Formats: sequence, C-alpha cells, structure tokens
Amino acid sequence: MQAHSKDEVRHRQIETNGIGLHVAEQGDGPPVIFCHGFPHVGYVWHHQLPAVAAAGFRAVAPDMRGYGRSSAPVGPAAYTNLEAVADLMGLLDDLGEEKAVFVGLDFGAALVWELALREPERIRAVIVCNNPFVGRGRRRPSEMWARMAESHFLHLHYFQTPGPADDELNANPRRFLSSIYHALSGAFHYLDIWQVESAGNSYLEVLPKAPPHPWSWMSNQEFEVFVSEFSRTGFTGGLNWYRALDLNWELTEQFAGATVDVPAFFMYGERDCDMEGFSGMDPLGMMKERVPDLREVAMIPEAGHLIQMEKPAEVNALITRFLKSL
Repeated sequence: MQAHSKDEVRHRQIETNGIGLHVAEQGDGPPVIFCHGFPHVGYVWHHQLPAVAAAGFRAVAPDMRGYGRSSAPVGPAAYTNLEAVADLMGLLDDLGEEKAVFVGLDFGAALVWELALREPERIRAVIVCNNPFVGRGRRRPSEMWARMAESHFLHLHYFQTPGPADDELNANPRRFLSSIYHALSGAFHYLDIWQVESAGNSYLEVLPKAPPHPWSWMSNQEFEVFVSEFSRTGFTGGLNWYRALDLNWELTEQFAGATVDVPAFFMYGERDCDMEGFSGMDPLGMMKERVPDLREVAMIPEAGHLIQMEKPAEVNALITRFLKSL
C-alpha cells in the first residue's frame, strides 16, 4: 500500500452501488469510515480526520448519497438505508478491506446501527454520536409524526411532502444553515421549537435567528464550505433521506427485536435534542439492553448535536482512545 503523509487529505471519486461517491481520506492503517447526516457533507468530520490519521488509522469521510460531490439519485426510494449500506460496502471493497470501524451522527448514526445489523461480519466496531439504538418502532414513522404535528411544528412531518421544504431551503441556504446549526448547538434549546404550532408555519419561520458568524465553534471559513456545497446542490437529496424513513421501517421488519452485537461506543452531547426527545423513556437503558457489547457511554458537557465540531478535542480523544482499545 502506498504511504501518505498524515497531514495530507486526499479527495477522490469512487463508483459504488451504481452511484458516484466522493471520499475524503487521511492517513494509513485500519479504516475508520465517518457517516454524516442532515444537513451536512463529509467535511463535517474535518476535525476528526487528522486526529484519527495521527493515531495510526485511515480516516475516510464520504459525502453520503444525495450530498456534496456524490451522486443524487431521483426519488426517496433511492435513499433507504439498504441502498446506503450497499454504498458503504462498495466503499469498503474499494479500500481493499474486509472490515472497518464505522462512525455515525444523525442519519449516519441510524445507518451505522442498521449496518451493524445487516453486515456484522464487516464491522470491526461502531462509534455512534447522539442517536441511541432503541430498536424498531411499532408504528409507521409518518403516522407518529402526523399525530405529533397536530400539537406543534415538527420538521419530520414538514419534510415529508416533496416541494415546500425543498423550495424554502433551496431559496436561502445561508439563512437555513446558519439557523439550523445554531438551533442544534449547545447554545440553544432546540425543543423550544415545539412550542410553535404547525398551521401556517414553515421551518425557517420557526427556527431561531442565529448570532453573526464566526461562532466559538464554527469559523467563517468552515461555514462557507457548507454554504457553498448546498448552494450548488440544494437540499432535495438530503430531504429524501427523511422521505425514505417509512421505507426503512418497512425494510427492517426482520430486525424487530434484534440486538446489535458488534463492539460499540456511544457518545452524546449534554444538550442534544435527540437525547431529549425520548419523553418518559430511558434511551440509554434501552440501548444497553439492545447492544450487548456496548463498551462505553460518554456525555460531552455543554455540547449539542454537532458534538464533533462543537467539542472536537474531547470527541477526538474519546474516538482515538476507543480505536486503540480494539
């Protein structure tokens, strides 16, 4: 294998599962593949790549399908976890590796949990941020969201109908990204949005106005990377991941009650909205029952949803320690 400088980030395009996937990678050694969510691109992991590379691993961050410089197939059916798992298996084959550690946040977290169910023999371990594994829900997701939207605004419900959300977000990527990144950070309580009713409101109308850039955890240069990518591509690819969630539910019937048996590490932000959203439930307790080889749970103080950008030093230390422990 050709050696590379640990300071060098390499970019390339690969063909996998019928699409083109853009990949950024750094370092050499056992692969660690980072999976992002919405509205992100692979760049959201740019603090982690050099740290993981310096620890002796090959850090790999693709733009997931529908995002950035990767292909964006048409229609929600192309955005199920089944398709995304096939993308990642093709990426692993392209790397010439049998196994990898997979790291996931947001949609990437749900994908990594399902990847561990579908392809456990190709998983060395999983590191999941903010989205605990609580098993398959008993009801179709869109039905639950429609009921919740009767009492308050819910982006999950708003995003289901093609058109309105696409048009709204595509018309002003800068405002949306600034608002959503601030709303999901440790500086704002995202669930305050649930105080606003659905009728007559759009997402930009209920999101908070963000403070001017730069922020303590995101520079102007970093923010402009995301603005540039989504100004070019729009948000429909990412929104299709939401519109595929009912399909994901249908495609995972055989995993109802299944456990994730690969080695796992879970970390979450103290102020993350996804952890807060389990009203009356114990998500960590549920996860510990369903993930028998859950080796550690870590809480990142004062962080919100994008813990890897808000608290990169803390997250990098936890990731590299876990990787070295395998």
